[in-house]
Amino acid sequence: MGILHPTPARHRVHTVHRVSIAALGVFLLVFGVLGLTQRLAFLSAQGAIVMGLSTNGLLATISVLVALVLLAAAVRGGPTASAAGIVFGVLFIASGLANMLVLGSGLNMLAFRLANVIFSLVVGMALLFIGAYGRISGGLPPDSPYYRAGGSGGGSAGGSAGGSAGGSALPRTAAERVTDAAADRDLADAERAVAQGYASPEQAAGVRRAAAFRTPEDRRRAWQTF
Repeated sequence: MGILHPTPARHRVHTVHRVSIAALGVFLLVFGVLGLTQRLAFLSAQGAIVMGLSTNGLLATISVLVALVLLAAAVRGGPTASAAGIVFGVLFIASGLANMLVLGSGLNMLAFRLANVIFSLVVGMALLFIGAYGRISGGLPPDSPYYRAGGSGGGSAGGSAGGSAGGSALPRTAAERVTDAAADRDLADAERAVAQGYASPEQAAGVRRAAAFRTPEDRRRAWQTF
């Protein structure tokens, strides 16, 4: 289990969420700290230029606070980083639109200039995309860690559940029970290998696929078909 992966079953989607959110958090932290070190007026409508963007004391403070939240979300895990990306994506877009309306007026409390507006809109859309990546879609693959949460593949899940219910009504032969028990043991061994960090790529992929299903029967079937 590494710092970029919140669960033993590693998945690249978690890595994308955490690394992207952490990168933006580092940028905002540097931007905010540099602004604070210049001892700018807190509510000045005419800010100083830092890293190509205008800032004042209030914007610098907000930038540091947002950066700390994003970094904490990245450390917390992929799902938290994804949620933070979506939430702050909306907030950045709203900030860009709102501050665009007050440019050049006394209501420009964050000392925004056109570059700040463009930055907020672009970063907001990027955050929305990053947060939704691999999570909100109509066609998530079964091995996605958000397969259930995103509602993707609902028909497949329902079909599997229905098949399981139908299958459970049929008597199982001794050979089928032996096969199922062997598959359960193999899956348990693979999960143990993943948790302890010595699983093969095939075992890790099989565990990810099985983890997308809830019932033991569906998990076993996913492992067997894989």
